[in-house]
Amino acid sequence: MNKHQVNGVAKGALGKFQTHVGKTTGNGAQVARGTMKQAEGRLQKAYGDLKAALKNSRHT
Repeated sequence: MNKHQVNGVAKGALGKFQTHVGKTTGNGAQVARGTMKQAEGRLQKAYGDLKAALKNSRHT
């Protein structure tokens, strides 16, 4: 895994936690921030996946 994949997964997990905390406390802004962080994490992981796929395709 490259750093973008790792950071994306971590960011997604943090966002999921943040969303859960927001729902538990009834804080809508916290839920929104957590949801955005999850989306950010998915995008960063997808970028890392693409980068890894391109790197692997050049080596074959």
